[in-house]
Amino acid sequence: MPVLKKTALMVASAALLTSFAATPASAAGKDTSKDQPKPPSGMSQVGGELLGRAGTQVELGPGAPVLPKELTGRSWIVADAENGEVLAAHNAHWRLAPASTLKMLFADTVMPSLQPKTLKHTVTDEELAGVGEGSSLVGIKEKLTYTVHDLWLGVFLRSGNDAVHVLSSMYGGVPKTVDAMQTHAEELQALDTKVVSPDGYDAPGQVSSAYDLTLFARSGLQKADFREYCSTAEAQFPGEMKKNGKRETFAIQNTNKLLTGAGGVTPYKGIAGVKNGYTTQAGNTFTGVAERDGKVLLVTVMHPSSDKPHAVYEEAADLLDWGFGASGKVTPVGELVAPKSADTGSGTGKGATGEQSKGEATGQNGPARNGSKTVAAEQDGGGVGVALGIAGGALVLLAGGAFLVNRRWPLPDLMRRRSHD
Repeated sequence: MPVLKKTALMVASAALLTSFAATPASAAGKDTSKDQPKPPSGMSQVGGELLGRAGTQVELGPGAPVLPKELTGRSWIVADAENGEVLAAHNAHWRLAPASTLKMLFADTVMPSLQPKTLKHTVTDEELAGVGEGSSLVGIKEKLTYTVHDLWLGVFLRSGNDAVHVLSSMYGGVPKTVDAMQTHAEELQALDTKVVSPDGYDAPGQVSSAYDLTLFARSGLQKADFREYCSTAEAQFPGEMKKNGKRETFAIQNTNKLLTGAGGVTPYKGIAGVKNGYTTQAGNTFTGVAERDGKVLLVTVMHPSSDKPHAVYEEAADLLDWGFGASGKVTPVGELVAPKSADTGSGTGKGATGEQSKGEATGQNGPARNGSKTVAAEQDGGGVGVALGIAGGALVLLAGGAFLVNRRWPLPDLMRRRSHD
């Protein structure tokens, strides 16, 4: 072949490869067998046009690592938790059954209204009657009294549907809670979500998406109480009353295996929550937040098709590793939008709800009790270690509200230390 012609072919080939690297990759991953459902051709474009496309969306720049090969989730997303940039996504707006990851929306909706967390409630038979058969339970008993703090530990650690139903009753009942969750989802611009049951139990028509679940986590993490509970690894939960009048307690552990390392799963360095779930219809679902070298990422994985027992955790960890390596080396394919009412400082009027835990705006968050152990810290007396003070970044407070946008969240200190282990 003449040298001139050979050189021209090489140049053309290089240009073609460059164009592939500069444009979004679209692939169905491993979830492509005829037995697997396919994403709809037209999905929501909230957060960007690319996020509405089927398949994998990523724009690799120079030096960016390639995406992990063994990704089987029907839907997943990796995003910067602070600036909202979506680094990569796969069927981000596919509406799927969410399982217990929907409890993030439940907590984000209900938690601000049930204060203080020392508030006590005696459980009735009626409050537990609506818990679905086969539900995950923390072990709440009727006619016994629990604090709001106890109940939230039951929600986040044991994914207890019994705790969800009791808290829903305290909020005004399950129907009111479902309506409030739906309204809050719409405020967050989580428009793929349809709420039917507050606990994520499989119900006809109940769906969410990897994009929406990530919005719920990002909104919830604005709240000190939410951060505290989702980072709690172990706790003591109230049990039966003894004959001597003293209350028994029993140990509960967080079902998030990337947090605890249970079941042979390697704990993820820098992990700080958020929530996992499983139902027959939803398969395994997981949303996590982690920090490494000052960068905070969110990842959501829904319904891996892999037959590995801990695929949802392995794939989430792989995506987090990729995200930390790719940060600053990829062009974002979309963004996590701010809630409707938040002022992001851009003049666009996009924004967030002003709900939060008491003391959030001032940093005056008192310690919780009841013998819990968090990834954040272990305090004398067995109290729950709460998130520490603001580590830096811009703090944006709204008039009449306090949704915090584009700033460093005070994530648990031990999580920060683990990120450098």
